Amino acid sequence: MHAAGMESEGIVLTGTHIRLDPLEHRHVDGLVAAAAADGSLYQWSPVPQGRTEATRYIDTALAWRDAGTAVPFAIIRLDDDVVIGSTRFWNMEQWSWPQGHPRHGRGAVDGCEIGYTWLTRSAIRTATNTEAKLLMLAHAFETWEALRVCFHTDSRNKRSSAALERIGGTYEGLLRAHRMAADHIPRDSMRYSIVASEWPAAKRRLHRLLKQHD
Repeated sequence: MHAAGMESEGIVLTGTHIRLDPLEHRHVDGLVAAAAADGSLYQWSPVPQGRTEATRYIDTALAWRDAGTAVPFAIIRLDDDVVIGSTRFWNMEQWSWPQGHPRHGRGAVDGCEIGYTWLTRSAIRTATNTEAKLLMLAHAFETWEALRVCFHTDSRNKRSSAALERIGGTYEGLLRAHRMAADHIPRDSMRYSIVASEWPAAKRRLHRLLKQHD
């Protein structure tokens, strides 16, 4: 079921360094090139390798989009319009608010997850990840008026957990045997979240981090 406030097929989020475009099949070659730059980066992340996997990756993302459960993006570097990775909103939640509640019948997003985020080698340790999170969190909290955004990362992925803590994510705990890992074992996931009341402080933190790259 589509949420009226999601505009799932038309969201374009533009920052200073990057643009998040709705993921489409025209991005296949860009994803292939981005993932091929350094395959060793993706030990813990499901990143498509080669054209066949990239096509299937996009097919799945678009099926989720059409079902109203995800909003996938290609991450585009503004300087040269090159695809440098991908990310998405997913696990979109609409809660069953009772009649008479201010949120009843809004058709918007109450909670969601940001995930499936990966970057090409040249985008690591740049402003890209910080700005992507800023753009997506701002859209979730300020446009959708979401109440929470959460993140999960493989417990072995120390770089990812450090990045989530750096942007202001609150660690909620360890989910054991939570999902299939990129290496096809049941992984333990570290869960982080930002809730609506924490967004103003998190937003200031993200802007400070971005200034360090200017």
